[in-house]
Amino acid sequence: MGASTHDEYIPLFETKQAKGRTAFRLFSSSIFAGIALIWIYRLIYMPKSGDSLRLAWIMLFGAEVWFSLYWFLTLSVRWNRIHRSTFKSRLSQRYEHKLPGVDIFVCTADPTIEPPLMVINTILSLMAYDYPSEKLSVYLSDDGGSVLTFYALLEASYFSKHWLPYCRKFNIEPRSPAAYFSTISNSVSKSTEFLSIKKLYDEMELNIETATKLGRIPNEVRTQHKGFSEWDSVSSPRDHQTIVQILIDGRVPNALDTEGCTLPTLVYLSREKRPNYHHNFKAGAMNALIRVSSNVSDGPVILNVDCDMYSNNSESVRDALCFLMDEQKGHEIAFVQYPQCFTNVTENDIYGSLLRTISKVELGGMDGYGGPPYIGTGCFHRRETLCGEKYVKGRKFEWKIGFKRKEGSVIELEETSKMLANCIYEKGTQWGNEIGLKYDCPVEDVITGLLIQCRGWISVFFYPEREGFLGVPPNTLLQTLVQHKRWSEGDFQILLSKYGPLTNGLGRMKIGHQMAYCVYLLWAPNCLATLFFLIVPPLHLLKGVPIFPKVSCQWFLPFAYVIIAANSYSLFEFIVSGGTLKGWWNEQRIWLFKREASYLFGFIETMLKLLGFAKSAFDITAKVVDPDVSQRYEKEIMEFGASSPMFTIIATLAMLNLFSLIGGLKRVITDLEGWTLLESLFLQVLLSSIVILINLPVYQGMFFRNDMGRIPSLVTIKSTVSAILLCMIYSIVLESNVHLLYLN
Repeated sequence: MGASTHDEYIPLFETKQAKGRTAFRLFSSSIFAGIALIWIYRLIYMPKSGDSLRLAWIMLFGAEVWFSLYWFLTLSVRWNRIHRSTFKSRLSQRYEHKLPGVDIFVCTADPTIEPPLMVINTILSLMAYDYPSEKLSVYLSDDGGSVLTFYALLEASYFSKHWLPYCRKFNIEPRSPAAYFSTISNSVSKSTEFLSIKKLYDEMELNIETATKLGRIPNEVRTQHKGFSEWDSVSSPRDHQTIVQILIDGRVPNALDTEGCTLPTLVYLSREKRPNYHHNFKAGAMNALIRVSSNVSDGPVILNVDCDMYSNNSESVRDALCFLMDEQKGHEIAFVQYPQCFTNVTENDIYGSLLRTISKVELGGMDGYGGPPYIGTGCFHRRETLCGEKYVKGRKFEWKIGFKRKEGSVIELEETSKMLANCIYEKGTQWGNEIGLKYDCPVEDVITGLLIQCRGWISVFFYPEREGFLGVPPNTLLQTLVQHKRWSEGDFQILLSKYGPLTNGLGRMKIGHQMAYCVYLLWAPNCLATLFFLIVPPLHLLKGVPIFPKVSCQWFLPFAYVIIAANSYSLFEFIVSGGTLKGWWNEQRIWLFKREASYLFGFIETMLKLLGFAKSAFDITAKVVDPDVSQRYEKEIMEFGASSPMFTIIATLAMLNLFSLIGGLKRVITDLEGWTLLESLFLQVLLSSIVILINLPVYQGMFFRNDMGRIPSLVTIKSTVSAILLCMIYSIVLESNVHLLYLN
């Protein structure tokens, strides 16, 4: 394939270095100098006597060393940031009639927490891509094996015959019907076409919601499609045969919409589940999809999307192909990763769902070394790389154009596909190891992408002006914490495994790329240093024992500079990324909660698994929204509401810092040399004060709220008692060292 009518190479995408790199590097050097001075202070003034104080000093120094090293790692994702842009017009000029087939995978697992109506809105948005329909194939993997989900997909297949022509005619965005209709104001005059398509959607919506509410499909509907007979032999969601149904076969002449245009292929898959076979969660579902799709459409490009992440940009396929089909640089690109973006985030992002700094800054920094991780959704893959292909320098790929018609009828094709998704197919093979997504890891996406990069491939991060995909974020604190517990647990397991960037990546990845991965793989152990800072300084404040330099001391300056500079830069980075001041404060709060709870439980479960006391699990975030919870979420009122051990830890640490600050200030007020003592305790007072301000929603949930989203009384009692006991025990230990009350 030529680059143009001439032999001159004209790229399909452009890469630019981020601005301000020199200024950032100078600024980072100044922080490093401050950190070095802090280390020197800790070593020079380490207590010579007093066992408990010396231990506390060492623990705090260890935490400071950890944070310093971790900060050094974070430099890697900011040191070499780049931005990408595409030239879709060039792609069309050169390859419009040679575009490859694209197989799109959507995974769902439970119709009760991932409503079928939401799933089919995602499906319809993907079917409506601005791309030749005959080259699109959409696969829904239903790990819940639900007849309700199958029925919803069947309804969507009928509606797509009207929806796709409407999208083409009016060139609308977004192309999820629910999202599109929600953007149209009631005050806007509506065309006949709009009213007609809205009526059809409302009818489909009513049919699906009625069936979902009743929990069954009407008998008269069951006779409309042969696929419903499959559920006559389904015992349960965990015990059933493979179900493959090709609802639209885009390869045949009669698969047309209302305007006579070809429809995308649409396939329903529910792989076989048996109680005595481990199904390997989402990784197992994805591997079954890879095999089944290879038998039906075999598109050389695979896009996988979570069931709640609808397409928000109809040109995303073309953007991705600008990278994969570039004549000089495309041959080494394994996958193109879009960021996770969300549609119903509150103004100040109360739960930090957008991960704004990661998406707007850090993933672009990883792209400067060899590419971002695969984050499980919104990712365009080269099929060969998912199937274990190694990168060979100088190799040129020839794209397969369109479909190769399989022999036999649709029924025969369905039957041959079923064998590829049964329980025993993978036995004795490399599936889940060298082929497909990797098994035995809670973050199957990250480890799979890492393995692909270790085989010599690179990846690309692309953040277009119009977001490619929009999803549903967690709308309660517990959902957020559970999600991050799984992520931190899985990431830490990767680091400790033979597949980690420091082991398997040694010599295969750039050092900066290895460091960048470690920023996320070390989330879980971050809990330990954080807990030291939340416990040790407050308890010493309670007894009036300073463990930081006093304000008038010259050693106070590096502490003050590092604290102010690091937080000022964090705020600057957040604001430049499009956030608000309150949004930044909310992110600091969630950052603290995650380290106190999510990362702690992720760390513990990883250790238990290494010792053989725990097994891998996969937590699904609920997408069903309770009206009361939704109302509080929109008002940015933090949602607790459950008696979770995570809330007990968060509330205990909040109460500990509150008691310590009150006790410390009381001691300052009653002391004859109160100002001198306050000067020595200033940083501890500041630390506990900030922790208390961050925890204001926690105190409100414990003592001042009466709604169902408050912290349960049992959690409040346990947390308060635990904090009191911790203060009493530590006070007794410190009493023997009262002679060390003042440190120079």
